[in-house]
This record gives sequence, structure tokens and C-alpha cells, in this order.
Amino acid sequence: MFMKFAILFFALFTFSCQTDSFVLNQTRQSETPKNTKPAEITSPEIKKLLESAVEQTKVTRNYTQDYFVIPYPNGDVPIETGACTDVIVRAFRKVGIDLQKEVHEDMKLAWDEYPRKWGAKGPDSSIDHRRVLNLTTYFERQGKSLPISYNRDDYLPGDVVAWELSDGVEHIGILTNLYYPTRDVRAGTPVSSDSDNHYLIVHNIGAGARIEDVLLAWKVIGHYRYFQ
Repeated sequence: MFMKFAILFFALFTFSCQTDSFVLNQTRQSETPKNTKPAEITSPEIKKLLESAVEQTKVTRNYTQDYFVIPYPNGDVPIETGACTDVIVRAFRKVGIDLQKEVHEDMKLAWDEYPRKWGAKGPDSSIDHRRVLNLTTYFERQGKSLPISYNRDDYLPGDVVAWELSDGVEHIGILTNLYYPTRDVRAGTPVSSDSDNHYLIVHNIGAGARIEDVLLAWKVIGHYRYFQ
């Protein structure tokens, strides 16, 4: 009995994407921010990925780190809530990739390669894919990792980015093809080119999924490009 309670305790322990005052002090974005412009996407996979990520901002209005016992595969917590990792998992499923299954199967094959931060004794298909460091480990093992950079030009729509927040907690999000156009100082009008590459992020850091300019807001600890 003690062991059951101990396992439940570890499962309920904070696992990712805690709130950070930098974002929570900003205005809540429940839909696409005004004055943004979409860059053209030619990859059908990336297009589906980003459509799903942006769509989540209209339905996922809450945040939870709670442990849920969910079906396997294709299990999910209630769509109106979730954590930062759930944004990634839901978006990838629209492209036919079930990260719940992929991470769980990889953890069974290479348990020692995954972090022990939560005191887990073995794979748990209800929670493993909902932890930031498990997702980043999986992406790295699949050869999807790119060099960490603070140059915006190194990031493209569809990229997954992981950060360490100011309180030391890990966070994760997806680069969209939405950006704020630069302005022609002389004309005072938006420039149509997307050459400034100032892409916005879809993430959930405490108040639901939203679109914000936070690519360089925190320490970048992971950069992944699953689709080319």
C-alpha cells in the first residue's frame, strides 16, 4: 500500500511548464494576436502541425499539471486544459504521430537514457509524454536536435523549442508561421516581407494555450526540427 501511495505521489509531483511571471503579466491571448502576418508554409506536415497548435488557443483555456490515468495509445487529458507538453502532443497527433506511444515505446527500449527527475521506477504511458525532459530526450534520440542558438534566423515554423524558466523549471512550445511584420519607417506601414523571422510561439505556461513572442524570453535548452 505504501508503494502505491509513493508512486502516486511521484506521478502528481510537478513535472513541467510551471507558470512564470514574465508571461502571466502579459495580456491573455485566446486567439491569433492582431497585426500578425502568416508566412507561407509549403510542407503539408508543418502546415497541419501549426494549424493544430493555433487551433488549441481557441479551446484550451486552462492549465493543469495533474496526473490523469488516460487510455493508451492516443490518450489525452480534457481538451479544455493541459500543460505545455500537451500542446506538442496534440499538434503532432494531427500529423499522425502519437508522442504518447512513441515516447512510451522508446522508454521501454532505452529506460536508462531517460531522466530520473520524478523518481519513476519504470515507464508510465499516462504521464511520460507529458514531461518536458522526456520529450526532449525522445527528439534527441530520433536525431531531431539542432544547435541551441539565440539568433532568430536559426528557427523556422514548426520547430519545437524547450526552455529553462527563471525558476529553473523546464518549458516547451512550437514556433508558428505567425509574426509581427517590421515597419517601413518612412511610410509607417507594415513591410510585406517575412525576412525578419520574428515568429511567435504557441505554448501553455499557466493560463491555457496562447500565441506569444517568447522565443528568446528564457534560457533555450533544446531546439528540434522534426519535419523538414
